Amino acid sequence: MTPRSESRGSRMFCWICYLAVAALSAVAALRSESAAAAEAKGPPNIVFIFSDDHAYQAIGAYGSAINQTPNLDRIAKEGMLFKNCYVTNSICGPSRAVILTGKYSHLNGFPTNGAFERFDGAQQTFPKLLKAAGYQTAIVGKWHLVSDPTGFDYWHILPGQGAYYNPPMIDNGKQVKHTGYTTEIITDLSLQWLEGRDKTKPFLLMCQHKAPHRSWEPAIKYLNKYDEVTIPEPDTLFDDYSGRGKAEHTQDMTIEKTMTEQDLKLVFPKTLNAEQEKAWHAAYDAENEAFRKANLQGADLVRWKYQRYIKDYLRCIDSVDESVGRVLDYLDKNGLAENTIVVYAADQGFYLGEHGWFDKRWFYEQSVKTPFLVRWPAKIKPGQVSEAMVANLDFPETFLDTAGVSVPGDMQGRSLLPILQGTTPPDWRTTFYYHYYEYPGPHSVRRHYGVIDSRYKLMNFYEPDVAEWEMFDLQADPKELKSVYSDPSYAKERARLEAELARLRAELKVPEQDPPQTLRKPGQKGPGQKGQGPKAKRKAPQA
Repeated sequence: MTPRSESRGSRMFCWICYLAVAALSAVAALRSESAAAAEAKGPPNIVFIFSDDHAYQAIGAYGSAINQTPNLDRIAKEGMLFKNCYVTNSICGPSRAVILTGKYSHLNGFPTNGAFERFDGAQQTFPKLLKAAGYQTAIVGKWHLVSDPTGFDYWHILPGQGAYYNPPMIDNGKQVKHTGYTTEIITDLSLQWLEGRDKTKPFLLMCQHKAPHRSWEPAIKYLNKYDEVTIPEPDTLFDDYSGRGKAEHTQDMTIEKTMTEQDLKLVFPKTLNAEQEKAWHAAYDAENEAFRKANLQGADLVRWKYQRYIKDYLRCIDSVDESVGRVLDYLDKNGLAENTIVVYAADQGFYLGEHGWFDKRWFYEQSVKTPFLVRWPAKIKPGQVSEAMVANLDFPETFLDTAGVSVPGDMQGRSLLPILQGTTPPDWRTTFYYHYYEYPGPHSVRRHYGVIDSRYKLMNFYEPDVAEWEMFDLQADPKELKSVYSDPSYAKERARLEAELARLRAELKVPEQDPPQTLRKPGQKGPGQKGQGPKAKRKAPQA
């Protein structure tokens, strides 16, 4: 290149750089102006989309190798993804009670899904505080707390667990019946409320899905999705629980032994109408007949069950993802996106065959971690990822803080607003306390509590007939296959975690005695939750 051409090239390069810088500055200015405009509009709106049992490992943005979730991924792309969001008690109703109150189960009075539980709606909740501050509030979908919702201008909920098809619902205290698929109905009702709300007020909408809860019944239009593919199996599908204690060996939540005929779609749901039933039989009958003729045994039977389970589970998620897209599109088209906080989370994690399991409850990673995605264009830069240790306990404080409402001192979490805006406070938590109470109960997971930090996890199974401690090195053993509690080389770390566990229990006011309503005998029945739907048939081919 000649000196003259080099000079021309240099000038061209500088001009390109100038244009690039100018463009970036313009984008930054527009974002700043947009944020200022949003603030001028007043407190942000809040849309809290909540699913039931959605595993983070079944979301594209979390690296799923088994499905795609373009609308959920959009929240992550346009906002912030939290990699380490924990729940205080990995079970449906208790997680919801924690989110409403900002308090652990031993303080909010709802520690299990058992028949003796009934959420005390007279207590302080974040929707009540937002409503008192001028917000219009609504909850649509799964409630699962037995008592009627309080603190909401509008509520339209499923009774108990609810049904996947043609669900009865409760509309502000009145029983109504819907026709269609529940995920779509919940979305329709949520959008109808958004359209008809008082547009002079900021709003809180809690859109709460039943899906993908057991027994994973898909929308009719998705019944044949994944028919032509084989979903990859987790490499711990045939875990024998060596290296762990009695609690793992005595659970009842395996794909091999626990799944029912209803789970496996060997019988059809009783809530289908004639048209839906016809489509259902067309989708499943031929496969079911081939399965019965094959008379599978051992590992082959487990593999068949896994494929049937995981495909139906993912089909349910497809409807949830579609619902999320509809809500995002509504906000965008109606000029609400900029100053609306959209949160997506699940009530806990879920097992997708890891350790041979489905369900949740454990302090293990797939159970205790929930997906947590937040979009708020006025405040959150797109494409952010947070490694901070956060929890469902922090959700209500965050909603209140972003709305400019004082956070009550008796709430036990912290506002995530600084993290959402790009700064993790230097005194942010580095350890987290977990406590599970529901034993005896479904799936026979023993009561336990524990603590986790950035590398280690300590667990105490305190039932008298178990009385075992376990400890895991998550760096050396990320799949949590071997307890190192008795390994002398971990003695120093074990002592440190034991001291931290004692400190957290004292700080969080955890009583030595479990809440009295959880102390019941096996099979003892109480007056509580009804309307849970027909009991699943237990009979199913066993390995």
